[in-house]
Amino acid sequence: VVQTWHGTPLGRFGTGLTETLYADHQHLATLAHRSAQWSVLVSPSRFATPLLRRSLAYGGEVLEAGSPANDVLCAPDREKTAEEIRRTLGVPEDHRVVLYAPTYRDHLAHPPSASRDAPDRTAPGPYRWDPALDPHALARSLGPGHTVLVRRHPRVTGGVRNGPGVLDVSGHPSAAGLLLIADVLVTDYAGLMFDFALTGRPMLFHTYDLEHYRDTVRGFCLDFETRAPGPLLVTTDEVAQALHGLGAVAARHADAYESFRRDYCDLDDGGAAGRVADRLLADRA
Repeated sequence: VVQTWHGTPLGRFGTGLTETLYADHQHLATLAHRSAQWSVLVSPSRFATPLLRRSLAYGGEVLEAGSPANDVLCAPDREKTAEEIRRTLGVPEDHRVVLYAPTYRDHLAHPPSASRDAPDRTAPGPYRWDPALDPHALARSLGPGHTVLVRRHPRVTGGVRNGPGVLDVSGHPSAAGLLLIADVLVTDYAGLMFDFALTGRPMLFHTYDLEHYRDTVRGFCLDFETRAPGPLLVTTDEVAQALHGLGAVAARHADAYESFRRDYCDLDDGGAAGRVADRLLADRA
């Protein structure tokens, strides 16, 4: 059994949530049993390895291979793939693509599912969609030549209506594919920031509830305020202004961006899936 996880973490998770207000202690009590079933845990970065071990209560083999899901971001034919995804979504070739992809908020959870068919009855139910950023106002501010793509976290219910310059792409099967076509990422505390850093393209952080998220809701696995590879912004207007002056914003954060990639994105080079396959085949040699 190979556990590929889903990326490098920013927010605390697993056992790191034990002392937090919204910890699900029933779920946490099952972690050691679950992780004992894994043969190998695939780590996306050297930074992530000790976090995954500790937070998932895992004592077995770790393969530091990078993230197989991110291979597409480093592939030689990534531009061709991006063109195909744009065409599938109906995004004009000449549009600048702004991807808005926030994470969920623990305090916005619906009650746990009572369904007998639920795959994990101890896990929190889906989270409510309650964004503080207005994608339609953002699209109006940016004007023609821009498309704002909105991707909800998979565990969030609700959504945004499509409109002029705004397209809900939450149903797209590949998060990495959306990152591939984005010219700029607007997020908050989503782990997608580590994946998007592989593109070298600008990131903006809509951190309207930073203190609450940091001190009460979940907290971080690193000093986010110091290490963020882009500006921390509060309002939709601030995000729009940063997008209007994106070149200057990117230049101001170039050093932070480079050090972020060096420290947290050290293993992804397009060959992660191959390394995982090699490890699996080695058992059969």
